[in-house]
Amino acid sequence: MNQLRSPDITEPVAVDEVPGSDRPVSYHLAETRDGLYAPYALRTPADEGTFPFVFLAYGNGGGGLAWLRERVRTHAYVMERLLDAGYACAWGRYRTEVELGFHHGGPLVVDQRQGMELLNRSPLEFEDELAILRHVGAHPRIDADRLGHVGVSHAGEMLYKLASQYGRVVRAGVACEPANHEFLDLTPDDSAFVNPETHLRNIEEMQMRDPAFVRSRINEPLALERIGPIDTPMLVMGRDDDHLQGIFRLSYDLLEESGKDATWVSWDHPLHGYIFPVLGADGVVEVDEVQDRAIDGVIAFLDQHLKPTA
Repeated sequence: MNQLRSPDITEPVAVDEVPGSDRPVSYHLAETRDGLYAPYALRTPADEGTFPFVFLAYGNGGGGLAWLRERVRTHAYVMERLLDAGYACAWGRYRTEVELGFHHGGPLVVDQRQGMELLNRSPLEFEDELAILRHVGAHPRIDADRLGHVGVSHAGEMLYKLASQYGRVVRAGVACEPANHEFLDLTPDDSAFVNPETHLRNIEEMQMRDPAFVRSRINEPLALERIGPIDTPMLVMGRDDDHLQGIFRLSYDLLEESGKDATWVSWDHPLHGYIFPVLGADGVVEVDEVQDRAIDGVIAFLDQHLKPTA
């Protein structure tokens, strides 16, 4: 493993071999709106050519380069599938979620003070994604006009936020099990409580299986207002027995009812984030037929929107 070099936004900070593959991973730092850096781990199908790109994201933020290196080690399977299909791809890392930061913060506004930028709020995690997408689009092996996004759980909600506030940054997006509590302005059920030590909400045990029940607990006018600007084609993926399946389904329903280009599919699988198979303790990837078929569907959706027709 290479030692990390000093940050230079024009070059990778490190390049590692990937066990079992002849396609290495390079680590890059994208400058965020407030001058900090968000890391991502990029792989390309070959050293020559220009390729469509897929951003991979999972859950909440934090962890930095150490998290990325572990992710490439344990979750390389989906990268290999995308590389084999002709896509460059990258796991990205972003700042930690701020409780209701999107809901209360509003759009990011930029002004000037003393000759430098002044912001109305700190950038949020989905805006670090934006920085990464813009940075990777300048890479000589990446076709900046063919960027895609695949996000699981909170990262699925981040796709909605990105598409709502920043337009069609990506040509297509996959939201797998999108945890859209904040985006929909959902009122939690009685399982939610406030942690007395931090004064932050704990909503981990919410039972939101029924889309009609979820609809009755969201701020539907606000949700529709947020969905209004979205013009990114989306594949929304549910998980049949998930306790938040109603949120996943309603997230699709509101897109479809708003006339958006949206597709729904749901799979029966025990793993949250089933499209990201994991390396087992024995060094063998734990993947089954359902996961492979689900990934087949993701790639087919991306092909439809990111690969030019003959």
